[in-house]
Amino acid sequence: MGKAGVYIQVPFCQTKCTYCNFHTNIVSVGRFAPYAEAVCREICEHAALLRAAGVEWSEAQERAASEIVVVDTVYIGGGTPSLLEPALLADMLRALRETFACAWEEVTLEADPETIEAEKAVQWAAAGIQRISLGTQSFVDEELKAAGRLHRREDIYRAVPILRDAGICNISFDLIAGLPKQTRESWGTSLDELVALSPEHVSVYMMEIDEGSRLGLEVLQGGTRYSARDLPSEDEMAEFYETAQAILKAAGYEQYEISNWAKPGHASRHNLKYWRREAYLGFGAGAHSFSGTQRWANTHDAAAYVAAISAGRSAAESVERVTREQALEEELFLGLRQLGGIDLPRIQREYSVNLEEKVGRLASAGMIEREGELVRLAAGKLSISNEVIVELLR
Repeated sequence: MGKAGVYIQVPFCQTKCTYCNFHTNIVSVGRFAPYAEAVCREICEHAALLRAAGVEWSEAQERAASEIVVVDTVYIGGGTPSLLEPALLADMLRALRETFACAWEEVTLEADPETIEAEKAVQWAAAGIQRISLGTQSFVDEELKAAGRLHRREDIYRAVPILRDAGICNISFDLIAGLPKQTRESWGTSLDELVALSPEHVSVYMMEIDEGSRLGLEVLQGGTRYSARDLPSEDEMAEFYETAQAILKAAGYEQYEISNWAKPGHASRHNLKYWRREAYLGFGAGAHSFSGTQRWANTHDAAAYVAAISAGRSAAESVERVTREQALEEELFLGLRQLGGIDLPRIQREYSVNLEEKVGRLASAGMIEREGELVRLAAGKLSISNEVIVELLR
């Protein structure tokens, strides 16, 4: 029996964070229901829509599984999908149940702390949502204000018991290392308070500076807006990351991917599909999909997405067949992000390559470690994974 994940994109937010480089929109609540209706229609009509776009999803899955494909993980991300009325989220999950064979092991909803309400949480749980990914980012109000976040520390403390009382007992916190005004002391405060609240899962992301965000563009242009002059240095961010590793390990969290830690048994099943190159279907504006042989993505523009689906047309704007070279690069890049590493003999066999000499050279330089057939990044080299992969592919 083949298994696949489903990702549903809800690209709406209440405000745009200064560091955000995602394709999200701030729209009136009147746009939410038509968007959810379009997602439901895309789910129900996915087979015909994908065929029209030149996607070979059904055929690829039949070849891979030779049996019915079961959806075992669902991730509703954004944006801030917790802004939607619970009934709209329930409609989308109902459409999945009516369209696919479902045996859900994990259903995740991304939520911001200030959007958590007791009645909403109860309805989320009743709809089948078992896991909340909470956009915590920091426990320090000064950092949250500088980043343009709407929630404050007290909202995090208010949200967690509400979720647990509703029966949602799998909670993930996000933290960002490198926010404006962040210091060694304030970073330690956020980590200590996170540990005290004891979520089941933790993601720590490094601040990215690029022209895709207001803050990034301001930094690149040498400006002062958005607290651009108050960013920690790259060395400080690397230190913050190492501090997080130490504190989370001491608190009983297992690091299983460069940016992710979990209590035993709580690694994100859905995200592991991405890192293991397993099949997943994406629905909604900007959602990406992967069949094993092809990748495709819907248009990022929410209005264009709704218009296409409402007219019975596919919203896919790019369909790409994954070449052997691309697949190898993905195997190495995604595999080395996981602390479990990669099965070197399997990769060499499947892609007809010999990486032994390069692996030996990198191991001698202390960049990677080899344990039998497994190759992984050395413990102190997780933050330079890209450089190691470039060497392997050179």
